[in-house]
Amino acid sequence: MAGEKTLDASTANAVKTDRPPSAAARPEKPALHDVENGQNDTGLDRALKGRHLQFIAIGGTIGTGLFLGIGGALAKAGPASLLLAFIFVGAVVYSVMTALGEMAAYMPVTGAFTVYASRFVDPSLGFAMGFIYLMSWIITFALELTAAGLIIQYWNESLNIGIWIAVFWAVFTAANFLPIRWFGELEMWFSSIKVVTIVGFIIFALCVNAGAGEQGYIGFKYWVTPGAFAEHLVGGATGKFVGFWAVLITAGFSFQGTELVGIGAGETENPRKEIPSAIRWTYWGIFVLFIATVFFVGIDVPFDDANLKSTSTNASASPLVIVANLAGVRVLPHIINAVLLTAVLTAANSDVYSSSRILIALADEGHAPSFLKSTNRFGTPHWSVAVCASFGLLGFLNLSKDGITVFTWLLNITAVAGFIVWSLINLCHLRFMQTLAAKGISRDELPYKAPLQPYLSWFGFFFNVLILLTSGFTVFIEWSVSDFFASYISVIIFVSLFVGHKLFYRTKVVKIADIDLGLGRSSI
Repeated sequence: MAGEKTLDASTANAVKTDRPPSAAARPEKPALHDVENGQNDTGLDRALKGRHLQFIAIGGTIGTGLFLGIGGALAKAGPASLLLAFIFVGAVVYSVMTALGEMAAYMPVTGAFTVYASRFVDPSLGFAMGFIYLMSWIITFALELTAAGLIIQYWNESLNIGIWIAVFWAVFTAANFLPIRWFGELEMWFSSIKVVTIVGFIIFALCVNAGAGEQGYIGFKYWVTPGAFAEHLVGGATGKFVGFWAVLITAGFSFQGTELVGIGAGETENPRKEIPSAIRWTYWGIFVLFIATVFFVGIDVPFDDANLKSTSTNASASPLVIVANLAGVRVLPHIINAVLLTAVLTAANSDVYSSSRILIALADEGHAPSFLKSTNRFGTPHWSVAVCASFGLLGFLNLSKDGITVFTWLLNITAVAGFIVWSLINLCHLRFMQTLAAKGISRDELPYKAPLQPYLSWFGFFFNVLILLTSGFTVFIEWSVSDFFASYISVIIFVSLFVGHKLFYRTKVVKIADIDLGLGRSSI
């Protein structure tokens, strides 16, 4: 990894004295003071408002997972299992978001949780967490560019996807060089299209269910025949449970990106006010939209519909389109395809932003070269943006037969990276609360206080780890070596990064007494 052996002398000495690389010899700052407006210590401009944070997260979250992924999940698990899976993962995400909100409002730094892992737990953990998350988003950027080309082929198959990969790569790389306020406004308006579309679909699906389509009144008849729960791989009640557990990964992949609210903490204008508000609005907005969409798809489409098993990547595979086709509305696929294109492109835009800020956080912690923190006169981290955007060119691997295989394996890295990060956010929050208690700081004095603690963070940590470790459990029912590595490649890489960094730098778990809660906060 870049920067794996590029720590400066002071950082190396800090590690050798069993102190966390960035916390050594750093004085504790006053506990409850606002961070400064304007430029922060990384040179980034604090110009983002709460609405910008919300839509950056929405842009990174609502994409192919919701528009395409829930179709195959419905066929695998049935409507009731799919709905329960989204509700359950939504509860897990709630534990993550509230934990992140409490830490980020108090200590608003760029990269947020990747920094907290180094400062609160172990520098090696921060290194591994940061790089697996970075890899996830830069590879996803390439995925979104490729998906955009495939979506356009819905209208014209003769156009090579390489054309669109190049065009959109240039456009969104340029967009990320804009001043952060302009970028935030751009992402907000593009992401709004997705929100409006989902709301429109929910109203449309409700009308279809009530009898507005060719099928007449539907109600819950598909929950009776073919049924509410599908059997997956094995029969009976066990098969229904297997179906439910198998789609938890689909639900997690769909929710992945919600945590991006915290990535922009270091560029937020008034973090103590804006971050808690953005956390609440982002989580509940995404949760309600997801649950409503999954519910109406589940009551309007039978899980044995052959179209749900389509391998297409354009609008024809979207369950939203299947609802329209069953209802006899033929024009909607073109509209959905256009919206799907917008969804993919806003996600691509958000991918470059989030990955570049993660890279800055890694550089600030001494885990990557320091030049990556450099900003231009607009406060834009031009080197980090350039490095992260360059990985979008991996999308061109899809233009060759052998390249597709390589690209598919790269994409497997993104599958469960979200659960790794979510579990560590919960772990960081548990350490954060322990530190507050040790330093005599009451959580009642914090800008935002997460509810139901510490139980909610323990709940999130336990189930994130459990889902992560069982993400490929179906491979043990029908064994496949390639499927095993596809399911667990993220875990393997994460453990390798952690162990490699720890062996090289001999880091230790940070002691509660050494944790610096002045990070990202201004002096009196």
